[in-house]
Amino acid sequence: MSLTDDLLKIASLFFPSINVKCTHDKIRPDMEKGYCPDCGKLIQNEWYITRCACCGVKIRAMVKNGNIVPQNHFCHNCGSEEYTVEKLPQINFIDINFAALIKKEIPELVLPSTTRCWQERTTEQPKLLVQYL
Repeated sequence: MSLTDDLLKIASLFFPSINVKCTHDKIRPDMEKGYCPDCGKLIQNEWYITRCACCGVKIRAMVKNGNIVPQNHFCHNCGSEEYTVEKLPQINFIDINFAALIKKEIPELVLPSTTRCWQERTTEQPKLLVQYL
């Protein structure tokens, strides 16, 4: 942890109204999913790329206020201001310079509190399971 992270956590103890949100900086971009060591949440990396709607040329993408937008406001190939956003299933080294990364938190699954187990009837005596007579 960095010094600023430690100071923010200490400040949040004294001032609970301060909203400290984890940025998941320690999740590597090459991972598809992973647990953040700072907050413990499951994080999924999603890659997006922008293309010109007119000619289809890749335009450098960036994240602005949670939205994927092109870095330049127009296409250098045709001059159009329209663009489309594509979600990439997997990043490759060609698209890495044009893509934008969003680290999305995956909600926890609620598991049932009881577990059931069945055993098939055999002629052999079970060795690991407790037998009730």
